[in-house]
Amino acid sequence: MRILYLNHTALMSGAERSLLTLIEGLPGEVEAVVACPGGPLAAAARALGVRVVEIPGTDASLRLHPLHTTRGAADLLRSALAVRSTAKSSRPDLVHTNTIRAGIVGAAVARIGGPPVVAHVRDRLPPGRIPDVTLKALVAGARVVIANSRYTAARIPSGSAQMRVISNPVNLTRFSRRSVDRVAARERLGIDSSDFVLTVIGQITPWKDQDLAIRVADELLHIEPHMHLLIVGSAKFTSRAARFDNRAYADELRRTVTTLGLDDRVSFLGEREDIPEILGATDLVLVPSWEEPFGRAVIEAMAMGVPVIATDVGGPAEIIREGVDGLLLPPRRPERWAAAVRSLLDDPGRMRDMGRRGEREATARFGVAQHVEAVLEAYGAAGSTA
Repeated sequence: MRILYLNHTALMSGAERSLLTLIEGLPGEVEAVVACPGGPLAAAARALGVRVVEIPGTDASLRLHPLHTTRGAADLLRSALAVRSTAKSSRPDLVHTNTIRAGIVGAAVARIGGPPVVAHVRDRLPPGRIPDVTLKALVAGARVVIANSRYTAARIPSGSAQMRVISNPVNLTRFSRRSVDRVAARERLGIDSSDFVLTVIGQITPWKDQDLAIRVADELLHIEPHMHLLIVGSAKFTSRAARFDNRAYADELRRTVTTLGLDDRVSFLGEREDIPEILGATDLVLVPSWEEPFGRAVIEAMAMGVPVIATDVGGPAEIIREGVDGLLLPPRRPERWAAAVRSLLDDPGRMRDMGRRGEREATARFGVAQHVEAVLEAYGAAGSTA
């Protein structure tokens, strides 16, 4: 079986990392071809020995805009023509689209006689006319739609496509606390061995709410002066078509840290490839997003035995068992989050037990083998409807 994996962006965000984890876990009888713009994703796929076909990318706006919507439509058309040509030359059995915009391109190709499409939806779009039309078009052009959580699936309209909820995977070999030297990891990061380390991992954008983590650190430093906050990630989506001004938000976060006098207690680490080592140096992970579709950082931390406090909106509530292997809290309530962290600081045994239970849960539910098996079943369903 030959699968054409279609991605609309060259960037490496959680969606692309999950795609690469899937491809790396595929059995030998499945041949992967990746179609994406040139850049980090293409380079990472080639490093796995995967054939890559470079296509035009798009950051097409999913909001009505007199300029960006028109340009986005033209970008999508160019991508569709390139994907159609790629499909003709590579002759895949299926096209697996990895993002919503890629799903639109794949649906357009399927309607003009291209191979069946499995559309993977990893984001929950906000309400609006353009998002609604986009999702309807995606469902109409796919044989199977995969959502990364029930929260994501609830936003997708019903249609002729089969709907499946398949959680993102975590590489349990790479994300293992036994593979990381905690002391050495802290030394590399310049963190004192006695510090209590909070970490937030994800793209810098308002809906990820790194600002809440800064407010929590500020409040807790009054009672725990040896606290250190690590903010891992960058402002990835920075075009004018993006939903938020992520560059401005990143600048605002740094100003907040300076204004609060936290420059020596908060570290902006930027985009990193050594996430297991960072987690190995961490005591507690915060995931304060307003609208988290899944929460890849949640399962990576759990696999490392690091306890997590996460938003109770979206995917994390489908992963974490409240009070068992983590805590769930409402977003945008820094005082509640600070109180929860304080309660764990006062009860290190409870925090340690949460981490151990989370590690067992991640191993049982989110391994690559389980993910690959579920995706291959989706491929079979898409092919059987041909």
